[in-house]
Amino acid sequence: MAAQNNAPLPDGLEIAGYRIVKKISSGGFSIVYLAYDEDGNAVAIKEYLPSSLALREPGELAPIIAPENLPVFRIGLKCFFEEGRALARIAHPNVVSVLNFFRANDTVYMVMAYESGRSLQEHILRRRDKGERPLVSEKFIRKMFNQVMNGLREVHTNKLLHLDLKPANIYLRVDGTPILLDFGAARQTLKSDLPKLYPMYTPGFAAPELYLKNGNLGPWTDIYSIGASMFACMVGAPPQPADQRKVTDKMDGHLRKLEGIYSDELIDMIRWSLKLDALERPQSVFALQKALREPVKENKTNETLEKVSQKLRGLFSSFGRSSDITTIQETR
Repeated sequence: MAAQNNAPLPDGLEIAGYRIVKKISSGGFSIVYLAYDEDGNAVAIKEYLPSSLALREPGELAPIIAPENLPVFRIGLKCFFEEGRALARIAHPNVVSVLNFFRANDTVYMVMAYESGRSLQEHILRRRDKGERPLVSEKFIRKMFNQVMNGLREVHTNKLLHLDLKPANIYLRVDGTPILLDFGAARQTLKSDLPKLYPMYTPGFAAPELYLKNGNLGPWTDIYSIGASMFACMVGAPPQPADQRKVTDKMDGHLRKLEGIYSDELIDMIRWSLKLDALERPQSVFALQKALREPVKENKTNETLEKVSQKLRGLFSSFGRSSDITTIQETR
């Protein structure tokens, strides 16, 4: 069944004690709404509605699901519900706060604390469109990703993996502090005795093991995505997809073009995180975070600012608009 556009719930709808204000965003897996609870507090409500399995027409509340799609839809619904329950146990300033989850309209809804701000992806693209060079400073990358990893360590401590880390799923509050969002893939646990549920992945940000049916998933899988997200901050585009890298790996050349713009230590850290062999990557977030916090040696490069600017322009043009981080697709 091909993906289709699902109609959002109507503005003003009352559901389970919440009033829908408007749709915030939608994707192939879900729709997110701004809503208010009975006390007038703003919340974000995420609705499980995979567009490849279910169709909701305008004016309807419950989706139409073809009989042949029901088994898969119900498995995903169960995973979505369990995801909400697992995330509700986590209380961390850098992880989205899940307040409630409920069933209605033949699907499931997750209620989260609403935060003002924008995604890291939006932040990168705005700076790119303004012609900022570099796109994001090293100071920003180190500070922000240190906080992201604080949240990710808490996720891993709770026996969960994110498995879809990317700039679109890192939300920046107005004060600049990040929150990890969209744990649609977090249903995969660290318990090896449970049946595996294979997540959707985002090319460029997904580790090579996510492309395999029986890939060995672990903290190192999320670490690959951290390195990929750091790289996207620098160039405004995702890294070369892992499956392409296995054929012709161009990443070392891309990383070399960043020398003199960012410190050798930060570039080496990204190179380490993006190793195709999972065993060659940091095996824990703590190990990567420790490297991120190491002091930077004095930059002894003799490049002038103009040369650095030329290098950045060349790097940006080598990716081109076709590699825009907004054009990535989810696949299985």
